[in-house]
Amino acid sequence: MRRSELEHLIRAAGHIAGEREFVIIGSQAILGQFPDAPVALLVSMKVDLYPLSRPGLADKVDGAIGEGSAFHQTHGYYAQGVGPETATLPEGWRRRLVRIESPNTGGCVGLCLEVHDLAISKYVAGREKDREFTRELARHGMTDRKTLLKRLAVTKLSIAISKLVRARIARDFQPSVRMR
Repeated sequence: MRRSELEHLIRAAGHIAGEREFVIIGSQAILGQFPDAPVALLVSMKVDLYPLSRPGLADKVDGAIGEGSAFHQTHGYYAQGVGPETATLPEGWRRRLVRIESPNTGGCVGLCLEVHDLAISKYVAGREKDREFTRELARHGMTDRKTLLKRLAVTKLSIAISKLVRARIARDFQPSVRMR
């Protein structure tokens, strides 16, 4: 996915939901902070989002421009309407959101997770695609280990999950992983 495609989805979601601001919580939130992110981080053709002030409208967006929709078939990318509970995020994440607003967003705004907040959500989810994503973030120097550990410390998790995430972070920052 390219930044222009994300902007198009933000604009389309705004027209469908009648809302102006959308929180982008999936991997393509990387395009907020890094519009020219490495290709390895842009493999997903979906954007996980929800309207900031009315998250319940995410289903309406999903139904209109979601997977398998005419929009998806026409453009090759789509929006997945999600809720705020979809991602586990550190305290203060809302203060760090990265705004996308351009002529291509048609008066709508994408509020993308900051890269370390995004990474924490991916470390917690722990699916193989999430692990690949966090490895690439570390490999490209887009995340900082100390910042990740600080964010982890203010993320509400069980002790077991917190230890697991700490181990995943440590693996991503081993010299052998970063040098690939």
